[in-house]
Amino acid sequence: MIARRRPAGEIFRRVFGYLRRYPWFGVGTMLCAILTTLAGLAFPKLIQVMIDDVIVACRADLLGWVAGGLLAACFARDFFNFLRIQLNNRFEQRVIFDMRCDLYAKLQRLAVHYFDQRATGDLMTRVIDDVNAVERVLIDGIEQGTVALLTLAGVGTMMLVYDVKLTLWALLPLPVLVAGALVFTVTAHNRYRRVREATSALNALLHDNLQGIRQIKAFGREPHEAARFSAKAGQLRRAMLRVMGAWSVYSPAMEFAAWLGCVIVFWQGGRAVLAGEMTVGVLVGFVSYLFAFYGPIRQLHGLNQMFQAGRAAGERVFDILDAEIEPGQGESPDSARPAVAPCPMKELPARVAGKVEFRQVSFAYRPNVPVLREVNLVAEPGETVALVGPTGAGKSTIANLLPRFYEVTTGQILVDGHDIRAVTLESLRRQIGIVSQEPFLFNGTIRENILYGRLEATEAEMIAAATAANCHEFIARLPEGYDAKVGERGVKLSVGEKQRISIARALLKDPPILILDEATASVDTATEKLIQEALDRLMAHRTSFVIAHRLSTVRNADQILVLQAGRIVERGTHEELMELSGLYAHLCRVQSTALTIEQQLAELTSRAPA
Repeated sequence: MIARRRPAGEIFRRVFGYLRRYPWFGVGTMLCAILTTLAGLAFPKLIQVMIDDVIVACRADLLGWVAGGLLAACFARDFFNFLRIQLNNRFEQRVIFDMRCDLYAKLQRLAVHYFDQRATGDLMTRVIDDVNAVERVLIDGIEQGTVALLTLAGVGTMMLVYDVKLTLWALLPLPVLVAGALVFTVTAHNRYRRVREATSALNALLHDNLQGIRQIKAFGREPHEAARFSAKAGQLRRAMLRVMGAWSVYSPAMEFAAWLGCVIVFWQGGRAVLAGEMTVGVLVGFVSYLFAFYGPIRQLHGLNQMFQAGRAAGERVFDILDAEIEPGQGESPDSARPAVAPCPMKELPARVAGKVEFRQVSFAYRPNVPVLREVNLVAEPGETVALVGPTGAGKSTIANLLPRFYEVTTGQILVDGHDIRAVTLESLRRQIGIVSQEPFLFNGTIRENILYGRLEATEAEMIAAATAANCHEFIARLPEGYDAKVGERGVKLSVGEKQRISIARALLKDPPILILDEATASVDTATEKLIQEALDRLMAHRTSFVIAHRLSTVRNADQILVLQAGRIVERGTHEELMELSGLYAHLCRVQSTALTIEQQLAELTSRAPA
């Protein structure tokens, strides 16, 4: 996803907003920078005194004083520089901590559709690499740039005090330096943007590759994936070469211009010394100031290169910080619009009864491509509503709309008579538990994953939930028990084990409304039986929406809704729908003839006499 181009002034303004949070660190850093610069200004003057008043004049009595002055100036410069570095390190780390935490907090408040449009690797690059680039360049660079400007001002003043005419000769290359910096600034930004985008694309591919490593190996696609990675890495290499190519011209050219000024000063100053118009000590002192003058200029050119990289990274960071949050995050959807007065959102009761209504609900993921069309349904508290239909009929979309992962295009969804768009997301989602087809476990322990349902639950409550979910027995057999690591996305557990842990998590949450999305898919018959028993306990006395391809799991539902092309085409109990001989009856007949050998054997075994 390409970041919106922003003016450099906007990036600086946003970064300064973070810097202003810690004014004393900023003031202290600048004060130490000034004192460091002032101490450094003493060196050329003391060198001049050493040459003219000590060596040339043979004043041995002044030698100790001048050497002591040089030592004192060196100590003062390095001491204040030490303090500056210490303060600046703490300053920038506090700022970058705030920026990264703000970025992460913002990601947590963005709508699901935001993540649908962006690669995970790209977002990770923005939170980690791009924020580091902003810190390294814009924050550290601002401090270094300020020190360089202070040094330029102080050294330039001393050069004018020494010799105005020689100072003008020294500044002769300055227009070339300024023009070169402007040309580089104007042309470099797009090159650095391409580097950040290529880095992000490479990280996204790598993340996707590592997530799908089993599929890559199963299909023997290692050479294919290596070629894809090589292509993305090649794009990054070419982008970096364009950046380095421009810098390889810019940097030596600016260095040559700076040394040209030094040569001019040596020429004019040497003539003045030979003519007796200037002492050797004054020339050496002036040249020392000149070197100190061009040093910060070189540093500013280097910082200009760094700033272009930081500006490109800052655009990507602030793109996330400026993204629109989910409606219902404590404010109304219209609160972002200046013309509309903010409208406070309501809180649902601590525990709702569980009545759910869809009134003329239509929805489209993309404009003019409707997925749901005028859906109407009522689920009374404690009822089980089964959603069935062919793939793409809209079953999962209904499940996504209830917790407001997406906003309805038209119509209303009500919970206990409250329009869910008028209540806070926190109070709405507190009422809903979700068990999905592909259960997600965090890379931690089994205990941590179950307690995710209710962090303050006791040990006894956790074990009771695990027992009800038919997973306590297999957990108890593990050497580490509940403290066993599950691996990334629960890779150390089977699908059935992960599913039962996710059911235990939902049981611990104890919500009045449940969404079960293909919860018994992709497991064998024996595991399905364990999961179904756990689901039966979970669904008891709760309003449940069940999405299942295995129609045997929805036979006992209070009402079955049959969807086709985004519309509810049939509704009723299993018996009522079978009598209709419509789509539901057809699906049942198709599925009854598609039993696997394992399922047929299991059914025969269950009917065999003991």
